[in-house]
Amino acid sequence: MSSINNNKIISEAKPHTVKKFELIDRYVYDWMYKLLNYDKCKKLVYIDCMCNSGEYTDVNGKTEYGTPVKVVDNFCKAADAYPGKEIHIFFNDIMAEKIAHLKTLLPPDKKNMKIHYSTEDASVFLKKLGPGLQKTQDVHTLLVYDPYKAAVDWDAVMPFFNTWGEVILNHMVYDSVFNVGTEKNRKNLKPQTIQKYERTYQTDFENLIPFGTDRKAYEERIENIMASMRRGHKDFYIAAFPFFVAPTNAVVYNLIHYTTNPKGFTLFKKAAWNTFGDKSSDKNTHGMENQLTLDFDSPSRFGLTTVTDEDCYYLKDIANYLQKKFDGQENVPLDKVWAVLEEHPVFPTDGFKPKIKSELKKNHGAVVGRDTISFKSRR
Repeated sequence: MSSINNNKIISEAKPHTVKKFELIDRYVYDWMYKLLNYDKCKKLVYIDCMCNSGEYTDVNGKTEYGTPVKVVDNFCKAADAYPGKEIHIFFNDIMAEKIAHLKTLLPPDKKNMKIHYSTEDASVFLKKLGPGLQKTQDVHTLLVYDPYKAAVDWDAVMPFFNTWGEVILNHMVYDSVFNVGTEKNRKNLKPQTIQKYERTYQTDFENLIPFGTDRKAYEERIENIMASMRRGHKDFYIAAFPFFVAPTNAVVYNLIHYTTNPKGFTLFKKAAWNTFGDKSSDKNTHGMENQLTLDFDSPSRFGLTTVTDEDCYYLKDIANYLQKKFDGQENVPLDKVWAVLEEHPVFPTDGFKPKIKSELKKNHGAVVGRDTISFKSRR
């Protein structure tokens, strides 16, 4: 959203923003029930430090509820189903009017569910809340950090990378590409805006200029910073999905998920592919995904394959990836096949295994057994 739109109590949510609401809601649902069924999890903490008012209108003027309203509805049901677990929900927005409106949309607390409201700058709010969470046990947190510009306070969010928890960060990459990437806009930036980019990307502004309009460079920088936040040597997982605005097909932001739990990594990829309808984004590929092209690495089908767009993968791309990985191998255990996908930063496994097997059989002639897959040789 633009800064002007962001100042409205009930603002307009573009289609890509509505999709973002849906993805976060899907993931929070899976996240909460996964942990509530875990004996060592005694308390869930969900934090949205830039929550807005919870109510929007879509492009047609119809009411659209944001993630606060959606997730609280599910948390209420979970609280009833798991009376022995505690649920704490934190909503913060710097505009008191937005929090006041949000309160009118949400239900009262339950015996084991408490909603906490605050009206502070997001950085101030997180710096108060974060250190205390690091000292608690049997608590699992999920922080949603959703600035409407490319502005990240890493000192404020650092504690949340070092708890039994996860972080969903919205990287507004369009802001950087537009202002830093073009010389005309770059020359007009105010000193405080330049400092914002330096804080976000943790480097001098001069080092960002070579990035130009290459959004991948900005995205990689953010993911590398997130990886550096983790103290110690425990494994971590990062998945990122782009959101496009129609009709230009420009990337507005990347929704990035960070976790130390492989199950959370798997669940987030599943939520994203379900949100986008069996693909990895809402980019309009104009049917190009079905266009044939030469594949010199695999001379199958007379050297032809379909086009792959790294900004919008389809199920066929997962099948192609596995075919190249296991080309000609027979009786490959299914567990081994799924393990390869579970390590992939974008491709899902849970909920998509039957569809992936179907793609392999249909387009690659794979023989799928109960516990194994035999891949035809394409060489």
